[in-house]
Amino acid sequence: MKRSILEAFQGFVSEGQSVKKFLEEIEQYFAKNEKAETSNLLAKLISMKYKGIGNIREYIMEMSNLTSKLKSLKLELSEDLLVHLVLISLPAHFGQFKVSYNTQKNKCSLNELISHCVQEE
Repeated sequence: MKRSILEAFQGFVSEGQSVKKFLEEIEQYFAKNEKAETSNLLAKLISMKYKGIGNIREYIMEMSNLTSKLKSLKLELSEDLLVHLVLISLPAHFGQFKVSYNTQKNKCSLNELISHCVQEE
């Protein structure tokens, strides 16, 4: 078995060790740290700012994609929270739009927000 694996991993193989045991040991070194990944994704989501460069729809969809990744890591953010995070991340020239949204009684969905932002852009 030692001859058929990368040299970097040969130190992990002991005499008489089964392939299954070896693979289990190697797997531990490549296991993802879900807490760290969750923290990184959340930090990225919270710190995002739209700079007016590129497509606003793609920008909001990127934020939505990050929330989907967080959901797969068992951290589910509501659509209402995502809408507010998007609004917070918009630049000053969306100011009138933000005020208008905040004065409405009804909440809008992410799709509605995307439509309004595209029109505003």
